[in-house]
Amino acid sequence: MKQLSQSIPITAYSAVTACGLGNTPLYMALESGKNCLQPLELFHIDIPTCVGEVREVLPEISESLRRFDTRNARLALATLNCEKGSVRHAVMHAIEQYGADRIGVVIGTSTSGMYETELAYEYFRDKQHMPESFDFLNQHAWGATADYLKYELGLSGPAYAISTACSSSSKAIASAQRLIASGVCDAVLAGGVDSLCRLTLYGFSSLELLSEKPCTPLDKNRQGINLGEGGALLLLEKPDSQHADRPHLLGCGESSDAYHMTAPHPDGLGAQQAMHIALTQAGLSTKEIDYVNLHATGTVMNDASEMKAIKAIFQSGVKCSGTKGITGHTLGAAGAIESIISLLALECGMMPGTAGLTEADTAFQYDVMGASETTASVRTVMSNNFGFGGNNASLIFGQYADNG
Repeated sequence: MKQLSQSIPITAYSAVTACGLGNTPLYMALESGKNCLQPLELFHIDIPTCVGEVREVLPEISESLRRFDTRNARLALATLNCEKGSVRHAVMHAIEQYGADRIGVVIGTSTSGMYETELAYEYFRDKQHMPESFDFLNQHAWGATADYLKYELGLSGPAYAISTACSSSSKAIASAQRLIASGVCDAVLAGGVDSLCRLTLYGFSSLELLSEKPCTPLDKNRQGINLGEGGALLLLEKPDSQHADRPHLLGCGESSDAYHMTAPHPDGLGAQQAMHIALTQAGLSTKEIDYVNLHATGTVMNDASEMKAIKAIFQSGVKCSGTKGITGHTLGAAGAIESIISLLALECGMMPGTAGLTEADTAFQYDVMGASETTASVRTVMSNNFGFGGNNASLIFGQYADNG
């Protein structure tokens, strides 16, 4: 399997989703095809829909960093500390090895601290002044969660956020690859965090894209999306022989077709371009991809566009599925969460099915998996995420890499 110098080892990863805290509950839900979509409890809305809400109690932000206190930051902290703190421990080890100034943070998000801004506005509406605890720059701003993680971990390398809608955290991971490949950083904590808020729920409702019931991506009778929340963090480090047995990020592809503000290109041309670039960078043919985790939101246009792109790229066929029927669509966190789903597929030899799929759309039955499959032959996985405005990203992960 030919691989290029951009191949970057991933030394730790963890996720928090509606399935629970950590990779284990996520894997169990993927294996069983269990959807974790339920009516919203976090706040009241007058929209009939289900969501992928994190119901577990989230950890508190330390007093010294209370200026960053948001649901987004707490989701990030929970992600950092779950799996017995595997990501936190890996970052601490990287600091010892490279120095805090050689480690970056890149976080994808769509909502950031919007939930707290909505609460602050409610307070303002009642009291005619903003709450004293509200810190706009450290809570609302897109870069707030990246800054929080930087200070929480004592890092001093580059720290920034990417917000390109649903492709945000896939692009954050691609940015981490570039920071390491260019020598700017020796390690990067990359990923995505997003929390539920009224803005996105009412916004997607106004676009008539929300499903009242648990979503059914790729199904003939699909009716739309269910929004979700969560976080996923991955530590990427510069290639080294000690990391040879770790899963690797083999290739990244990004495109911006700018076809429409919200609608995908009907033939998925930007999606095709992103997948082609990822394959080229990884030095792989389509026949060497064992499984594709699709963006597959459950809307009529999005799923049709993506499957046209898949057919154009994988002409001889490929196993694929969509997993948002399990976690919900976590927007800016989707790319990182689904990257971890891809890594779990590699680690456990399991290709997840499409939760909720009962009757595949006859327009694209093409190798779409309805149920999870266990196999020993998962060597390479592609993960796709395509956002509003034609912001597209495709990542390829593999079990082994040779950077020599």
